[in-house]
Amino acid sequence: MRSANPVLDRLDDVGRAERQVLGVGAAETMSVADVVSRTVGLLLITGVTAAVAWVLVPPAAWISAALAGTALASLALVLFISLKQVTNPPLIVGYAVLQGLLLGVASRAFELVYPGIVAQAVIGTFGVFLGMALLYRARVIRATPRLARLVLGALIGILAVGLVNLVTYLLTGRQGLEVYSLTARVGWLPYLFSGVAIIAGALSFILDFDLVERSTRAGLPRRYAWYCAFGLLVGLIFLYWQILRLLSYLRR
Repeated sequence: MRSANPVLDRLDDVGRAERQVLGVGAAETMSVADVVSRTVGLLLITGVTAAVAWVLVPPAAWISAALAGTALASLALVLFISLKQVTNPPLIVGYAVLQGLLLGVASRAFELVYPGIVAQAVIGTFGVFLGMALLYRARVIRATPRLARLVLGALIGILAVGLVNLVTYLLTGRQGLEVYSLTARVGWLPYLFSGVAIIAGALSFILDFDLVERSTRAGLPRRYAWYCAFGLLVGLIFLYWQILRLLSYLRR
């Protein structure tokens, strides 16, 4: 079964091919603890960078351009790392730093308009993540092929529709399923879109946990713990943005 997270989607195939070609000793295989420690490390790097950006980056006219550049650079790194199955720690840490800069500056903009919203979004993000981990551990929600198809289809649709919506907004100024202005009125469709995105992002963690667990049992090389941690970080950041946007709608 594949993960619904596009970063982790081909991990099974790549690990299987590498073991057949090179062979991996038991001492060199990754463990769940390896993935957890690297995920926590990347989250700390992202959080510290976001805090520094929040405090030190001045709210100037060029911030919008800087945010756009950071977002594009982050997207390019996600595509490069996921398509090339990169396990290079400096490159993955570089992604965490770039996302930290983006999160810090953008989150402060939300916080200035809606005080307290960032803390609510952070609590909500980790609450959903931990909730999914508990549900997976208790086998309340199981990773099945049907769930994988459903979640993967939903995420692809969300990303595609979001991209079309963004291009339409940049060309015409019209806001549809996603509202980019922090103060514009919001209809019922953006609420529905955000709710679907949050549910899909939450369920994707079930499939990610299953893939990581199966990969450790199959004996993937230890360096793939960095790649798994990167995939989980991408999922957490996606979920944070969706929750932050939904909370901003509710506060209008």
